[in-house]
Amino acid sequence: MRRYTHLLILILSLAIAGVVAGCAERSAETGANAKLDVMVSIEPMAAFVEAVGGDRVSVTVMVPKGASPHTYEPKPSQLRSVSRAVLYAKVGSGVGFELAWMDRIVELNKKMRVVDASVGVELLDSGTEDEEDAASHDDHGDGLHDDHDSNGEGATGKEHGAHSHAGGTDPHIWTSPKNAALMVENIYVALASLDPEGAETYRANKEAYIEELNGLDTRIRALLKGKEGTRVIVYHPAWAYLAVEYGLVEVPIERDGKAPSPQQIVNIVRRAKRDRVTVLFASPEFSTRAATVIARELGGTVVHLSPLDREYLENMERVAEAFGKL
Repeated sequence: MRRYTHLLILILSLAIAGVVAGCAERSAETGANAKLDVMVSIEPMAAFVEAVGGDRVSVTVMVPKGASPHTYEPKPSQLRSVSRAVLYAKVGSGVGFELAWMDRIVELNKKMRVVDASVGVELLDSGTEDEEDAASHDDHGDGLHDDHDSNGEGATGKEHGAHSHAGGTDPHIWTSPKNAALMVENIYVALASLDPEGAETYRANKEAYIEELNGLDTRIRALLKGKEGTRVIVYHPAWAYLAVEYGLVEVPIERDGKAPSPQQIVNIVRRAKRDRVTVLFASPEFSTRAATVIARELGGTVVHLSPLDREYLENMERVAEAFGKL
């Protein structure tokens, strides 16, 4: 009888252990499913994912605040965290970090989906006329990057774009609110596909955020009204998409990720003096030494603006306000 009692206790113990383990497993699954783990490369992408996903997502940013997304190398702890992600929302436009690391990141978690947020965005050519060539044209009386083309139309950020990247395109697509709306749409589609139960929430969040982006576009147009053709001297050329959208002319100091040569600085100073430019813009993620030297020559100032701020709406309005004061 005692033997049967021990056997019964053993069976009950195993059954209880199984139930506990099952409950623990279901609890873990519920915790994992409570939020979708999403990875992004840069802070503005985190803003977009959080705007759409709300409290149904948990976002990890690979390139930390203050670091350059063109040269940053992830820490081993960041790479280990890739295993938890169900989605990677990449910029997709040629950001250096993604060009260097996306293949390895995907290899670490082959079950993770990847959404290219740049789908539908018209990428701008990053190639620009070399400063020395431009100066030689100016010496011959052709003008230094004249504000108007042969049709009399204002110059665009595409013609006066940024530094060269792989594929010859400028990767900073998020600096145009209209591009941001396309990126948000791509993120919505990916989240709704992964989490059909939350699709309606994602749709409502997406539509609300795009309304905010439309409002941002309206405010920027008001801030930059009458500024078409205005030259904006920047150290790191991150604003070409904004320039195209609102008719500004981005004049970069940095070329191909390299500091300007003495001759390039001379040419930039000469052009800025001719155009009576006294304000230069620099990004805190990059050296500002050359911008400081040029500003000193002009008797001007350096204003710091980052294209990588997580508070996207507020940051873009600050940028427009700064450009609107030129």
